[in-house]
Amino acid sequence: MTDTIFVLNGPNLNLLGTREPEIYGSDTLDDIAGQLEDRARELDLTIDMRQSNHEGHLVDWLHEAQARGARAVLLNAGAFTHTSLALYDAMKSIRTPVIEVHLSNPLTREEFRHESFVGRAARGTISGFGALSYMLALEAAARL
Repeated sequence: MTDTIFVLNGPNLNLLGTREPEIYGSDTLDDIAGQLEDRARELDLTIDMRQSNHEGHLVDWLHEAQARGARAVLLNAGAFTHTSLALYDAMKSIRTPVIEVHLSNPLTREEFRHESFVGRAARGTISGFGALSYMLALEAAARL
């Protein structure tokens, strides 16, 4: 096992900072990456942060996390959370623990967001704390 934490981000998260800031906050994905990298250094960890609007990339990166011996994956799958059996299957097929991350709390939003295929395969879920959700997930991953 390495000291690398993969941080995988799904569709539309590249628009953070401008996309519905009343829901997702004003931090950009780059802001969050910088915060994670700073804390990871303090924890003697390395962050491998990625974003894609394509489901298959996320599946490939989950497989890669396993192959590279990552300590954990933090996964904000965006809308794929609620639709992707492919991500569910990929998570179930690897031993690397995956922590589901959300900026908002899906359970307080539209009903279709209440179902999480990702959450069914995740080690745990952290949601509803804005950018802090990522930091809390990193703290959890550091203790795995």
